[in-house]
Amino acid sequence: MHILLFGKNGQVGWELQRALLPLGRITAVDFDSTDYCGDFSNPEGVAETVRLLRPDVIVNAAAHTTVDKAESERDFAERLNATSVAALAKEAEALGVWLVHYSTDYVFNGSGEKPWVETDPTAPLNVYGETKLAGELAAALCSRHLIFRTSWVYAARGANFAKTMLRLAKERNEISVINDQFGAPTGAELLADCTAHAIRIAQDKPEVAGLYHLIAAGTTTWFDYAQRVFATADAAGVALAVTKVKAVPSSAFPTPAKRPLNSRLDTSKFQRTFGMRLPNWTIGVDRMLAEILGK
Repeated sequence: MHILLFGKNGQVGWELQRALLPLGRITAVDFDSTDYCGDFSNPEGVAETVRLLRPDVIVNAAAHTTVDKAESERDFAERLNATSVAALAKEAEALGVWLVHYSTDYVFNGSGEKPWVETDPTAPLNVYGETKLAGELAAALCSRHLIFRTSWVYAARGANFAKTMLRLAKERNEISVINDQFGAPTGAELLADCTAHAIRIAQDKPEVAGLYHLIAAGTTTWFDYAQRVFATADAAGVALAVTKVKAVPSSAFPTPAKRPLNSRLDTSKFQRTFGMRLPNWTIGVDRMLAEILGK
């Protein structure tokens, strides 16, 4: 099997290079690749890459993910998150191959308290969500598609919420953390491993094509997530200056893009279809913390 991976240097893309390797040969590209075009600001270029390589599976981990910047650069976000995805889908359909694509809970309006299911009405609150929803529709133009909606993605590699909290906790005596947004921190490693498993299943069962919610199990808030980070660091002997962690509403941190309060996603369909049990979010976060704390 030949897999063409876009976005190889992102958090998910980096883990995919490891997880997909047992499936076959991987050609991994990014926006700055020189051998083949992986720049999603160039839809025709990424389409040409597909035509040249003629892979068996295309995995797209490339995206415009800077949520606030998307508010002021809609056209650029649209090109990366939707236009180039449509170009990939067209080429994948012509070749009769699988297209794997990632989306987000930001396609919903974040209301209520129930986990969203795949068939719930979408209503994005911001440009990022709107362009990612357009990307879902574009990816579905390929009949053999796997679209995974996820949320609160992190990895030990690169910047993440836990690292930011640790830095602030070393610099400040008091920290305020949002406590009215609910979701499940989901590791890039988990996403990559689940993707590889799904691709294996899809090779023999084309009927699994479709849209799935894919996040870790359980629910938390950014405040409780931060508290776990601080407790773990303290237990590991890390010197922290913080003595007070204050729970605050989202309104305490105004941003150009409005964030959903309810990022819960129901993963029953994914677990049932692919025969997997998704682990609680604490397991992946604890493993990530052990890695970044060197413990």
